[in-house]
Amino acid sequence: MNKAELISAIAEKTGFKKADAEKALVAFEDVVKAELAASGKVQLIGFGTFEVSERPEREGRNPRTGETMKIPAAKIPKFKPGKAFKDFVNA
Repeated sequence: MNKAELISAIAEKTGFKKADAEKALVAFEDVVKAELAASGKVQLIGFGTFEVSERPEREGRNPRTGETMKIPAAKIPKFKPGKAFKDFVNA
């Protein structure tokens, strides 16, 4: 499912117009991105948690030359599904 299909599904499920469903989805994305950028987390009980994980600096290899190089530290967004969501998918 791509973004356009998701917007159509949300519009059909809620009775919103597609434009309103798109605004709601974009607003959700913006809020989650802003919260994660501020090193916070978004927890939706029963669905899951969006959070930021810190990846330390590490040493890697250039696959072309075999030369070692430093890979800088980074913040990585993660999603951890909730128990109810995992149970639903596995049912």
